[in-house]
Amino acid sequence: MTESDRTPDQGSAANGPKYADRVYRSVPGVIAGVMLLGVAAWLIIDAMVTGTGATPWVALAAAPVFGFPVAAYTLRPIVKANDQRLLVRNPLRTVVAPWATVEGLKAGYSVELLAGGRKFQVWAVPVSLRQRKKASRRAAKATAAGDPHLPATGKKPQRHDQLDPTRAWSDAVVASLQEQADRNATNPAATGEVQATWCWWVIAPTLAGLVALISVVAAT
Repeated sequence: MTESDRTPDQGSAANGPKYADRVYRSVPGVIAGVMLLGVAAWLIIDAMVTGTGATPWVALAAAPVFGFPVAAYTLRPIVKANDQRLLVRNPLRTVVAPWATVEGLKAGYSVELLAGGRKFQVWAVPVSLRQRKKASRRAAKATAAGDPHLPATGKKPQRHDQLDPTRAWSDAVVASLQEQADRNATNPAATGEVQATWCWWVIAPTLAGLVALISVVAAT
């Protein structure tokens, strides 16, 4: 675990409630990543065991070129939020933004974080236009039918960690994070600088594997 992934003490005020980190990530993305890595591992091991000539070496060199990027783009992205800061872990970078530096979050065709005068993509919260259309139809039906189990469009959830069920997941997450940013903007413990660090444990092995793969292929 890196320094940027560690969770500081929570609490927007000395006498305020303390909540654990809210964690958001794409479950379908994680499932797809696990499946891809499983298939890749099987193919690479099979090539190394049964392959002839340069095939085992090509498979060995290709392993980090495929494995690290897949893990980075499917398993690594996550968003963590507490009363002091927002942590956005993207495939190649980790961004830690104290709430006082957060200028806003937007969900267009992708989710973007505006903090410290900079713009960052939020990979862990993918936008689905299909989900938006389904959520709009569901909200319209609930409003027309007066369904007591679904809040009317625009009505805030009752619990601090509850997402609006009438919105698409990405829009509900952005609304929840924006509400938390507004609530903690003046929190003395939520100040500091935006930190964006590169994930070298993904970048370095991938580049090294790419060099090795090119060398092996060129030598055959």
